[in-house]
Amino acid sequence: MSEKMEKGTETIRLENGSPFQFLMERKSPVQIRKMDKIKIQLRKSCTCSMRKMKKTAMDFFPVLRWLPKYNCKEYIWGDVMSGLVIGIILVPQAIAYSLLAGLKPIYSLYTSFFANIIYFLMGTSRHVSVGIFSLLSLMVGQVVDRELLLAGFDLNDDPQETANVRGHLNVTVYNFTLGSGSTECGKECYAIGVATALTFLAGVYQVLMGLFRLGFVSIYLSEPVLDGFATGASLTILTAQVKYLIGIKIPRTQGYGVSVTTWVNIFRNIAQTNFCDVITSAICIAVLVTAKELGDRYKHRLKVPLPTELVVIVVATLASHYGRLNEVYGSSVSGTIPTGFIPPQVPSFGLMRRVAVDAFPLAIVGFAFTVSLSEMFAKKYAYTVRANQEMFAIGFCNIIPAFFHCFATSAALAKSLVKSSTGCQTQASSVVSAVVVLLVLLFFAPLFYNLQKCVLACIIIVSLRGALRKLKDVPRRYHLDKIDALVWCVTMFASALISTEMGLLVGAVFSMLCIVGRTQYPHAALLGQIGNTVFYEDDEEYKNLLTVPKVKIFRFEAPLYYANKDFFLKCLHKRTGLDPAVEMAKRKKAKRKGQRSLETETGQAETTSCLVPKHSGLQAIIIDCSAISFVDTAGVSTLKDTRKDHWELQIAVLLAGCNRSVIDSLERGGYLGSANKDMHELLFYNIHSAVQFVREEILADVSVV
Repeated sequence: MSEKMEKGTETIRLENGSPFQFLMERKSPVQIRKMDKIKIQLRKSCTCSMRKMKKTAMDFFPVLRWLPKYNCKEYIWGDVMSGLVIGIILVPQAIAYSLLAGLKPIYSLYTSFFANIIYFLMGTSRHVSVGIFSLLSLMVGQVVDRELLLAGFDLNDDPQETANVRGHLNVTVYNFTLGSGSTECGKECYAIGVATALTFLAGVYQVLMGLFRLGFVSIYLSEPVLDGFATGASLTILTAQVKYLIGIKIPRTQGYGVSVTTWVNIFRNIAQTNFCDVITSAICIAVLVTAKELGDRYKHRLKVPLPTELVVIVVATLASHYGRLNEVYGSSVSGTIPTGFIPPQVPSFGLMRRVAVDAFPLAIVGFAFTVSLSEMFAKKYAYTVRANQEMFAIGFCNIIPAFFHCFATSAALAKSLVKSSTGCQTQASSVVSAVVVLLVLLFFAPLFYNLQKCVLACIIIVSLRGALRKLKDVPRRYHLDKIDALVWCVTMFASALISTEMGLLVGAVFSMLCIVGRTQYPHAALLGQIGNTVFYEDDEEYKNLLTVPKVKIFRFEAPLYYANKDFFLKCLHKRTGLDPAVEMAKRKKAKRKGQRSLETETGQAETTSCLVPKHSGLQAIIIDCSAISFVDTAGVSTLKDTRKDHWELQIAVLLAGCNRSVIDSLERGGYLGSANKDMHELLFYNIHSAVQFVREEILADVSVV
């Protein structure tokens, strides 16, 4: 292949051994000044018309697009059924996940209600279920516990048990001035203040990321990182629930290594086990697991999933109430869950300064899970979602509810799967679910006063089955991709043994380091010809390949940049068996010996024989650049030095299969000579073109000499 630059137009002539030449003329790029681009963008963004306002409103509230077209006869039954099922599941999960967040159950119910309403208005996915999520509840709970401890509250104190008062929401034992306000509140009030400040900031971050089109941040949370994080966090959640399962009271710790410390405290206090809680836990887990397994096995026959959690909660509450398990056996119960809504309150700006850093991983995790689930269901049911609008939707699902005493939300896989399997057609099902939660909030919440906490812990643990089962997938992951399996394991162990936030950071950083490592130490190989074809492959991977006489074909399977240029040279020298610096040193040494031989009058013939290089007659090295996606300035310098060093040994270095980006970098770096006059001797369309050039030009010249 030959390439020239004529009158600003690049021409490419393809030589394939035939007398024909193909002329390829590169398109001239359309040059637009930056100021013109800015003016066009501003004109497009700042113009206002009724049509544009309507489109903006419909984009921001997608419900305005699909609700007027709602097919009642076709969709209503599926939406009502899935909404009822999700609402029935939400109630026990909301009460249970309040343990993870370190808050009262009423706040979890508020969160489930408002999240469903807001996502109905703003979400673009038809099938995801947005509400409380175990991983986010855990992250919120860890921040709440830390701030309570720093504020001087006792984490082991239970205000409900201390006051033993029913029907009053904020049971205050400690006096504390909240943030910048003058309202005095106790432990429970301060805890929800921290949670709402954290949630508000997480929502603000998500909205800002949507405004500045920063959704790409979640791309760095790969599937192994998210799965490892979910599994590690699930182990942390499991550890936190063990004390409720066996009915012991242990000190709540903060910092890194909480899981290890918790298990140490569990074994130290194992003698305090409450056997009533142990028996209740064993029965509940057996019933829940059996029901889940039967549901999974016969899910194709069941039109709706079994409401096992609700049945267990109702039965357990009745048994606890009539058996007086709290009074007789000292079993810990949920306590008062008031009805109605608390007046809205602005989140504390004083507390926001304390939790600003913690809100960022919360925002990233919530957005990443929501978008990944939205895209998964959109692909399954053949419709489209807008990732940027999903970021706005989940952001306002955090910002607005923060004024109504709610904490962080996102889409949850388990509930979304149930929602899609029960006939959901649109987000109208979210309104039905919100109505179910509203009925509990207004009328039925106080009925769960005697519900044992160990029952809630059982519901949480059984809901972790999916994430914990991924531990069995490690051998399969290792078989598919060793690096991905390593990323999964590192993220899982960091999340479980250090902390959830640190585990996410460690996983993301380690994943990016693995990518850097793959490009810094990529695979490199010598290629051989496949028979008499024009194709070439790795001679270490395939048998019966033909070598090209006096030519080495080298492939480097990564971008060539500053971090791997030394590795590139090392591999090139090792594969070709020739280091130009060493060879030049040998020649200089041979030359000195020749001069000494001449001085001793041994004759010119001996001098000439000493100057003959002792390598294998190599005449050309062809570098296959088809796997090199880009070359930076350090890479161009490396190629220039490589060509210069080998040319001093009378060995030509040719490049084959370069993409347009690599060619542009070589042109800018001066690799092709002034005005690219040497392009036709240095760059070739494919390996075979370069081989043909070597045979016809370089080897022919050598044979003539």
